[in-house]
Amino acid sequence: MTETLTALEVCCCGNCAASGHQKQTIRPLTAAEITQREADAAAAATRKAEEDAAATAKAAAKASANAKLKALGLSDTEIAAL
Repeated sequence: MTETLTALEVCCCGNCAASGHQKQTIRPLTAAEITQREADAAAAATRKAEEDAAATAKAAAKASANAKLKALGLSDTEIAAL
């Protein structure tokens, strides 16, 4: 079974009944909208991977710095105060 991607369009004119059109319309996505949706999802996944890598690198750098300070004889309290 294939999934049909849809868009919900909501009119904000405030006068739908008098204008003779629907307040809400559900329609299938166009090929261009599907392509854009896939590109946005790929970009978000790439951005998340980059953010995760940066957070991991930052944590590793902090651990390394703390170890070097510890090797210089600083206590955990002194390191935390920095």
